Amino acid sequence: MAQRTTRAPRPGVRALNPRHLGADATFGTRLVLAAVATAVVAVPFALALVLVESQWAPLHRLDRTTAERLHQTALEHPGWVRVLEFFSSYVWDPVTMRLLVAAVVVWLLTRRAWRLAAWASVTAVAGGLIGLLTKLMVERARPHLPDPVSHAPGFSFPSGHAMTATTSCAVLLLILIPLVPRAWRPLPWVVAVVAVLGVGYTRVALGVHWVSDVVGGWLLGITVVTATTLVFEAWRLDTGRRRTTPAQGLEPELSSATPEPPLDLHPVPAPSDEPHDPPRTPHSG
Repeated sequence: MAQRTTRAPRPGVRALNPRHLGADATFGTRLVLAAVATAVVAVPFALALVLVESQWAPLHRLDRTTAERLHQTALEHPGWVRVLEFFSSYVWDPVTMRLLVAAVVVWLLTRRAWRLAAWASVTAVAGGLIGLLTKLMVERARPHLPDPVSHAPGFSFPSGHAMTATTSCAVLLLILIPLVPRAWRPLPWVVAVVAVLGVGYTRVALGVHWVSDVVGGWLLGITVVTATTLVFEAWRLDTGRRRTTPAQGLEPELSSATPEPPLDLHPVPAPSDEPHDPPRTPHSG
């Protein structure tokens, strides 16, 4: 009975086997998934932008009605206006938020958490630039109300205060939450949510933004943070670290002595599955 011989798979067939996917294919897959996830998150902001640009009547009525009611309240309570101005111009001002992020970045550099510091810096800078470019493209005018209680320069959509609060609070939370005891971790989340919602309320109550401006700022900020976070998560997987959840923070290892593996400037190539020829033994002729 003749023996059956097993033919070795051709290189092209081996390349299609998931177990033999190389680093480039893995990176490409993660890049596509990150792009899809970012696009999905960006859909609500894109929808808000379309509704604002088309001057959708229900949204216009909501903006106008809310602005008029809050403006009337502000005119009747000057003391309340001073409180709103304090929180809007000092506590939740974009400069204050960015300084907090900058301080955390400096601290990360002292901990040699280079990649986490880079993520925080890129997220903050990208958020500011994208928000500014969007304002310049949309060119939406700010509310014009009788007897205004506050003034602000520039265009209206999206709210820079709302977007900066969203990106900054997300950066601070995702970095610092591993350092907070588990029993206390809900507290930073409550503080962040209050800050993001509070700054949105102050901007509308002071008559310098429409409701849709604030919502647009929140959505665009979430989109930016999602995009940069997906890139950071891909790096974690490439270095053999486990996935994290927002409740755990971006880098749970930050509480340890070595928050990040050292930079490998000369990586060792992965071993190949292909057979190698045995080394030749020199011989005299």
